[in-house]
Amino acid sequence: MDLADLTRDLDALRLRALAAVAAAPDTATLEAIEVDVLGKKGELTSVLRGIGALPPDDRPRVGAVANTVRGAIEAALADRRSGLASSELAARLERERLDVTTPGRPLRHGSLHPSIQAMAEIAGIFEQFGFVVHESQEIEDDLTNFQMLNIPPDHPARDLWDTLYVDVPGHLLRTHTSPGQIRVMQAMRPPIRALLPGRCFRYESVDASHGFEFFQVEGLMVDEGTTLADLKGLLDQFAQAMFGTGKKTRFRPGYYPFTEPSVAFDVECLVCGGPGCPACGRSGWMTILGAGMVHPVVLQYGGLDPERYQGFAFGMGPERISMLKHGISDLRLFMDNDLRFLDQFR
Repeated sequence: MDLADLTRDLDALRLRALAAVAAAPDTATLEAIEVDVLGKKGELTSVLRGIGALPPDDRPRVGAVANTVRGAIEAALADRRSGLASSELAARLERERLDVTTPGRPLRHGSLHPSIQAMAEIAGIFEQFGFVVHESQEIEDDLTNFQMLNIPPDHPARDLWDTLYVDVPGHLLRTHTSPGQIRVMQAMRPPIRALLPGRCFRYESVDASHGFEFFQVEGLMVDEGTTLADLKGLLDQFAQAMFGTGKKTRFRPGYYPFTEPSVAFDVECLVCGGPGCPACGRSGWMTILGAGMVHPVVLQYGGLDPERYQGFAFGMGPERISMLKHGISDLRLFMDNDLRFLDQFR
């Protein structure tokens, strides 16, 4: 192959390549053309292999022509690539165009479970009186759950708690939050103002007013000179804050092995306001919690001297508080995970 043939082949390659570049519909095709023409195994390389057969004086002339061809093709590729990029970007933007004036999808907001809401509200009220929230364990030993609360193994009061035992001997799912009193007294020195919310478990048939799993909030105050009058005043203030000002309250005699004396704390019926209705059993009163002065035996198990310190304790169910406050008639609704019920507390 002589100089004229190589020059003619290079010019023909330039024309073909420029035509192919101009007709390329997208950047992928353009990349393929670049590889086919200018790549290591491309057409330009194949043509230049014939330079070795030329006389030495003709080789620089062919090299100059080849460089001109390469430059023309590379310039055409760059121009076409720029044009295609602009058009492809415009097409992509059109495909992905969003109407920012279109209203967004509404977001569903979660909320706390009504039992948790009630516990938070209870804690918020008592925190104003200096009570501090403490957490206690759900799996207890028999000693702390019963015996240190003045309920020995043969005590008939054990029949009040239908206990669920675990595989570990002497351990059970706590039947009430009261064992937390012992742990707080053993860990702290008076004055003590502790609030103990948590989950409790009892082996009971589930109905509109009973469940085998429920929450309790326990309160404990221990100091020198603490009296039943202090308890009455505190619970009066709690009832006014929780259910509204002007509500009448009362103490009734009650029984708990770990308090002496023991009382039930009633508030004026939230449905009828006092005259009597089916909700309050025609009595005009609703019981919201049990309470009493901490038994001296319990103080001793807590490591405190009952001759020096006195205390009171109270316990309430946040579900019952919610039932009274919102007019809910069935305890099972709190555990059914029915969104129709839970959505009302958003």
